Amino acid sequence: MSCCGRIRAIVAQIPDVGPAELPSPAHRPSDILFEYVGRTSLTVRGPVTGTVYRFQRKGSRVSVRTRDALAIAAVPNLRRVRLP
Repeated sequence: MSCCGRIRAIVAQIPDVGPAELPSPAHRPSDILFEYVGRTSLTVRGPVTGTVYRFQRKGSRVSVRTRDALAIAAVPNLRRVRLP
């Protein structure tokens, strides 16, 4: 299975839940910041930690655990934010 197919399979396993059910992960200094550039909203579950990351709208920024960052970077419409 190709890399993109594996990511799609992971994303397909995320249950449909409302934002009130998704606690925002606490930020850690080692976390990596991602910004959503899509048009709607996006929910992604980190394949390593199982943490659910919710991007509410275009421009939403969410801190992602370092162990999930490689897989999250492969999700379309998510871009890593480089801080100065």
